Amino acid sequence: MSGSGTPFVVVNIDDVGMCHGANVAYLELRRLGIVDSGSVMVPCPWFLEIAEAGAEDPSLNLGVHITLTSEKRHYRWRPLTKATQASGLVDADGFLWRSVGELRRHADPDAVEAEMRAQIDAFQRAGLTATHIDGHMGGVFSPEFVDRYVALGIEYKLPTLFPATIRSYGPIHNLGTVDQAAYEVPAARLAGANQALADAVLETPWHREQPARERYEALYNKIGPGLTFICLHANAPGEIEVIEPGSAQIRIDEYQLLKSPSFREWADGLPIRRGSMKEHAAA
Repeated sequence: MSGSGTPFVVVNIDDVGMCHGANVAYLELRRLGIVDSGSVMVPCPWFLEIAEAGAEDPSLNLGVHITLTSEKRHYRWRPLTKATQASGLVDADGFLWRSVGELRRHADPDAVEAEMRAQIDAFQRAGLTATHIDGHMGGVFSPEFVDRYVALGIEYKLPTLFPATIRSYGPIHNLGTVDQAAYEVPAARLAGANQALADAVLETPWHREQPARERYEALYNKIGPGLTFICLHANAPGEIEVIEPGSAQIRIDEYQLLKSPSFREWADGLPIRRGSMKEHAAA
């Protein structure tokens, strides 16, 4: 951990609602106080389960994981707007594109904005109050759509995850070629709306080259001053091994490590403040 000042850290679980195991993991970790918020994939099959839980318990701190891609091989989802191929939002089978690169090449910005809005509206109709918005696989940070994402965050008055620089955004590898210049105006708009930019956005280490404890201590040791948002992807075992065979064990390792008493004790001893994006905005 580097620099001075007490960092504010949001330990967030992405992909909530993607499958039942994602919901199981999130509900357990949040109720244990190990994580601060969860980002929900509204178009996914298990959204209704987590929405029901969140409507009954606002302390679950759920946000909207705006979802513009559907990357799995066999387990996929379609846009809420029922967009046609002419919109560029869907592939030949009517599913959201598998990669952000395909999304950027094909999707009409108006169709993307309509889908982002539909997902926020559906989240709210389910009786949920969002702690924040962010984006699955970083799709919302595509230069072609990032202005629309920021405009919706301001319009809905929702804390909006946005990195201070695009190089500080951990999932940048999904975006392809991008330039910081594309982010200056939307960042200024958020700052003008009194929204904080994240000094760092860290993510799950997508490998198993070291034991899980070493991987996650190294991740948390990257926390520096200011606001750090950590995008984790914990998932209970059960279906994820079939949905995502190549990296399922990484998600399961993460879930098991986060709830282990020894890691919890270590993480609780770090010189940081923690909370949701909404709590950071209110501080």
